[in-house]
Amino acid sequence: MKINIVKDSKAAGQAGYELFKEQLENGSTVFGLATGSTPISTYDAITASDLDFSNCISINLDEYAGLPDTHEQSYRYSMNQHFFSKKPFKESYVPNGMNDADAEIVRYEKIIAENPVDFQILGLGQNGHIGFNEPGTAFDSRTHKVTLTESTIAANARFFDNENDVPKFAYSMGIGTIMDAKSILLEAFGENKAEAVQKMVEGPVTEDLPASILQRHPNVTLILDEAAASKLSK
Repeated sequence: MKINIVKDSKAAGQAGYELFKEQLENGSTVFGLATGSTPISTYDAITASDLDFSNCISINLDEYAGLPDTHEQSYRYSMNQHFFSKKPFKESYVPNGMNDADAEIVRYEKIIAENPVDFQILGLGQNGHIGFNEPGTAFDSRTHKVTLTESTIAANARFFDNENDVPKFAYSMGIGTIMDAKSILLEAFGENKAEAVQKMVEGPVTEDLPASILQRHPNVTLILDEAAASKLSK
């Protein structure tokens, strides 16, 4: 793993932008994208730039099950707001939260198989999840329907009027699907991520901490702010 420790999320956004730029210059055309608050500083730096994704494809990590793409808390809506409306791709794929689970899993895995991901950006859950792959998810898992844990529901409740409104299920790329990406960027900010970061980098590779599998990927970059890196021993 390559580890880049920066002062704050704004500096992290600039560092993330530089990696996207480098990937474009090196010929990458398929970008795996994450949602949530973590990558927003990177997306803001990208949309303020002259980078051109009009000949590229994006494939999103996940989407809530049961939310239409017009819902303000759907990940498709969020991506449209923060990224696609400002930096359009030739094609942008996001799981269809309203689709039947079996059909959507087949559809999405086919899209990924036909468009292998060159560069995947990830966030990190406090319990070490990547995508919506919660602790205990098999390392060889493919795109699947996930039952969200209470901690993940609680963490996402701030985006909804009421915690009871948070969907209980999501579609997510599996860990095996994520690991197929040629290169991976993971961003983590804040003291509340420090323990998960330490276990991800320095702990054993275990399905109890899904992000620990990244130790086995040949091309991973971590961008951490000082608080998230505070428990690393090195």
